[in-house]
Amino acid sequence: MPFRLSRPGDRDVAAFLAAQRDAPFSYAEVGASRDGPAPPGYVVDHRRVRLGDGAAAFARAVAALRAWRMTALGWAHVHPAGAPQAPGAVVAVVVRHHGVWSLHACRVVYAVDESRRAGFAYGTLPAHAAAGEERFLVERDADDAVWYDLRAFSRPAHPLTRLGRPLARRLQRRFGHDSAEAMLAAIRP
Repeated sequence: MPFRLSRPGDRDVAAFLAAQRDAPFSYAEVGASRDGPAPPGYVVDHRRVRLGDGAAAFARAVAALRAWRMTALGWAHVHPAGAPQAPGAVVAVVVRHHGVWSLHACRVVYAVDESRRAGFAYGTLPAHAAAGEERFLVERDADDAVWYDLRAFSRPAHPLTRLGRPLARRLQRRFGHDSAEAMLAAIRP
């Protein structure tokens, strides 16, 4: 997880991703965010927000999710823009926090593509501050309500993350909140 004082350029991020492309996941419970409780020993973050109702809201929410709008937060984004959300795809989460920039490597674990549910999960690679998995899901329930559901389990992986655990937890909670707000803004007609 490299730290920088300036925003990393596209070449820097591409080199970072190339170095992580074949790396193993940094946690053993790959795929555990799909169903059931989180594995023991991890902190769980869960945020569920109602985006609207009906087929049009669901279609807008799925389009926003596919465009990574839930990670386009100003202080955080996914690189490369428009990366596929297919199993095996490797992305960098580029974050500006506490006066520095950091890069975090993730690989898509699985995708969900059903008539009333769409989304995916990515898991952390060795060059990530945390170890764990994050699932991004849009659902249309039986009452026709459309929901954005963000569920993650993680634990500190980098020594600085362990040392600054309260700051890291605050950043994770901020991501959940801001991600839900970004999805709400993205689906407004």
